[in-house]
Amino acid sequence: MARYLVTGGAGFIGSNIAEKLVEMGEEVIIFDNLSTGHEGNIEHFRRKIKFVKGDIRNESEVRAALEGVDYVLHQAALASVPRSIDDPVLVNEVNVGGTLTMLEESRRASVKCFVYAASSSAYGESDVLPKREDMLPAPLSPYAVSKLVGEHYCSVYSKVYGMPTVSIRYFNVFGPRQDPASQYAAVIPIFVSHLLEGKSPTIYGDGEQSRDFTFVGNIVKANLMAAQWEGATGQVINVACGGRYTLNELYGMLCDLTGVSLDPVYADPRPGDVKHSLADITLAEKLLGYSVETGFEEGLKRTVEWYKRSGAS
Repeated sequence: MARYLVTGGAGFIGSNIAEKLVEMGEEVIIFDNLSTGHEGNIEHFRRKIKFVKGDIRNESEVRAALEGVDYVLHQAALASVPRSIDDPVLVNEVNVGGTLTMLEESRRASVKCFVYAASSSAYGESDVLPKREDMLPAPLSPYAVSKLVGEHYCSVYSKVYGMPTVSIRYFNVFGPRQDPASQYAAVIPIFVSHLLEGKSPTIYGDGEQSRDFTFVGNIVKANLMAAQWEGATGQVINVACGGRYTLNELYGMLCDLTGVSLDPVYADPRPGDVKHSLADITLAEKLLGYSVETGFEEGLKRTVEWYKRSGAS
C-alpha cells in the first residue's frame, strides 16, 4: 500500500482520483482549503481517507501533510480563464506560488513522483491541429500562463534536483461532480443544469468553436499511470480523447440526452477563449501506455445521468 497526497482532493477531478485510489486499496490524504472544493464530493468515502484542510501556499501546512507520502497528485488550482482575467494576481499566487511550494516541500519529503495537473490552455490559438507537446506555447489568459509556469517548474525540479515529475495537459475535462453553480463553471455542467431547469443557456461566440472534451475517468487513469511510469519523468503529456466537437454539436447532444429542446442564447465571444482545441495523444500512448477508456459520447451520457440523479439542476 502506497500513500498518496491529492491536493484539491475535494474538487471535481481530485475527488474522482481519490475515490479511485480508495477502491485500489491505497492510503489517501486529501489536502484542500475548500475554496472551490466541496466536502460533499468525498462524503461517501470520507471514513476511508484522511482529510486535511490546508492551503498549498502555506509551507508548514504542506510540510505536515506530506509526512510519509510516496506520491503527490497535484490538482489544486484556481481553474478558470474568466476568473484569471478578473483576478490575475490571486490566480498567480495560487497556481504558481502554490505549485512551487508543493514542489519544494515534496522535494524535501523525497516523494517518489509528483504529478502536475497542467492545462491545454498553454497552447493558445493555433492553426495547427492536433496540438502536440513540442509546439511552442502561446497562452491567451493569465490562467494559461500560470499553468504553463507550473509545467516549467516541474521540468526544472526534474532536471536540477532529480525529482520525478510528470505534467499532464488536460483537455476540457467533464464528468460527475463538476460544479454547475460556480460563478466560473465549465460549459457542460452549465448547459446540463440550464436544460434540466428549463432555461436557455448562453453560448459565447457562434458556437462553432470546438473542443476535445475528455471524460474525467480518462484523466484519473492517466494520473495513476503517470505516478508509476518512470519513463515519463520530466515530461509534459497531453491527455484527452483525440476528437473534437463544436459547442453547437455538444448542445444538440445534450438536448437529446436531457429530453429538453430549447434554443440557446448567443453572445459575444469571451476574451481569452481559444477557438479550436484537439489533442495529439500519441506521446501519452507511448510513454504511459494510455488509451481512451471512456469516449466522449459515453462520458456525456454518464454525466447527464449523474446530474439527473444528484438533482444538480
